[in-house]
Amino acid sequence: MLLALDMGNTNIKIGVFKGDKLLMESRLATNYNKTEDQYAIQLLDILRLYGVDNKGFEGAVMSSVVPPLTNTISRAIEKVTGVTPMIVGPGIKTGIDIRIDNPAQLGADLLVGAVAAVAQYGAPCIIWDLGTATTVSVVDDERHFRGGAIMAGVGVSIEALVSRASQLPKISLEALRYVVGTNTIASMQSGAVYGTASMIDGMSDRITEELGCEAAVVITGGLGREIASCCRRKVIYDDNLLLNGLRIVYNKNKK
Repeated sequence: MLLALDMGNTNIKIGVFKGDKLLMESRLATNYNKTEDQYAIQLLDILRLYGVDNKGFEGAVMSSVVPPLTNTISRAIEKVTGVTPMIVGPGIKTGIDIRIDNPAQLGADLLVGAVAAVAQYGAPCIIWDLGTATTVSVVDDERHFRGGAIMAGVGVSIEALVSRASQLPKISLEALRYVVGTNTIASMQSGAVYGTASMIDGMSDRITEELGCEAAVVITGGLGREIASCCRRKVIYDDNLLLNGLRIVYNKNKK
């Protein structure tokens, strides 16, 4: 089996693969204050919850956008599984030619998302990751990673709005039948969901114009399902895109 972890600013997504098959996926909250033993206990509990033998792993791979926790999580994985995880970073083979100003600045999550999108949906492709930040990555028809854009995530935007406007309540994200909200909560939900969907449609149009051709549009991330359903463009929602990218990268680099 292969253990794959994608560590983001809010959550750590965990996946267990047997060959190409994803046996389970789960999430842990990212917490700067936890020790490696605390993370190890949580990881072990999750594996046991799904009936996974923690000593049955032949390898592990992880990506991280939280450098202060990378070594902590790596040591926790080693304590639980007995294997040292492969960490996505400089020197790792991906099959993607990074053509941005400074390739070392590219986030590991964006890279593995691009790897999976190209492998599963072809190039060119536009990858939207809706997490703490909303990011878009662009891969052209020659598998060159051309760059992208970064925006405040949907959840972060709502939190900022609620904190600055005393009469606005906290809301859950739901796709409404109508764009025009008839009360405060519905209006906020419409703005968050349809506003983000419209941004994805509009930005994707502009990106395809720059590429000079149509491209597959792939959406991933915990907030993506509701928003993808409201896009007017044809989009693909893939919640496990980054886990599959990690699996592909591991297989390209394992000895």
